[in-house]
Amino acid sequence: MGSYQPNQVLPVPSGPLQIPAIQTFGSTFVHAGTPPIYFSLVIPTYNECRNIQSIVEKLSHLLDGILPGNYELIVVDDDSPDRTWEVALSLTPEYPQLQVMRREEERGLSTAVIRGWQVARGEVLGVIDADLQHPPETLLQLLAEIQRGADLAAASRHVAEGGVSDWSVVRRFLSRGAQTLGLVILPGVVGRVSDPMSGYFMVRRSCIAGKTMNPAGYKILIEVLGRGISAGLEKLVTCFRSGKKARAKLPGNSILSICDICFGCGLPAGRWASFCGLALWVSAACL
Repeated sequence: MGSYQPNQVLPVPSGPLQIPAIQTFGSTFVHAGTPPIYFSLVIPTYNECRNIQSIVEKLSHLLDGILPGNYELIVVDDDSPDRTWEVALSLTPEYPQLQVMRREEERGLSTAVIRGWQVARGEVLGVIDADLQHPPETLLQLLAEIQRGADLAAASRHVAEGGVSDWSVVRRFLSRGAQTLGLVILPGVVGRVSDPMSGYFMVRRSCIAGKTMNPAGYKILIEVLGRGISAGLEKLVTCFRSGKKARAKLPGNSILSICDICFGCGLPAGRWASFCGLALWVSAACL
């Protein structure tokens, strides 16, 4: 498989959902001789053709100011009917740091993020939604926390300046319900950030390199926390703007992620019985 060229889609990785260490890169997904960069930001998309130009423009403007020539944006599109991937590809002449992947086989936000990270060249890996619910300017705060030594920096909705005030009672209940389940079952993992359901964060590659991911649902941060992070987590105050069509899409599948991580972490079987009722209660609330 050839190396990436401008105005071409990136090849889609296959096999285990495992992030390579930066020194293992060859020419399969990265141009031979291309040096590593500091930051790679994945933008998973599905039917976002109306937003993709705006988010790329905003992010490029911000990152050109602090990391000129030392970052990349990777749009990973799940073969959107509105051809988001094609619109993104048309932007690459103007934004040379932009790369585009079109997935025609796999589906799902979490796997899209991981596949994007697999082809990324950055020492620091990040993810942001394309629908502008995540304020692009918060990226600078997240990067500042990483540069100050954090292993992971996550935007949070559940703080004084966060952005759940305009959510419905049901949506806030479901979000907190899934988080509570995680805190009870895995306090040492989920309890280390103020918003483990956040979809807007960045992490040092070294923390998750070589770890096989097995995400279920939308919220990959739970997976990252459970599989790889060992220390240095940072909480970050930010604002999460709900889009016009935002939905409470997270809890049911997030619970699956929590349960899967519990098995992977070897949680004693007896403890499962203690929390079975809580899991069923939260799951039922998500239906």
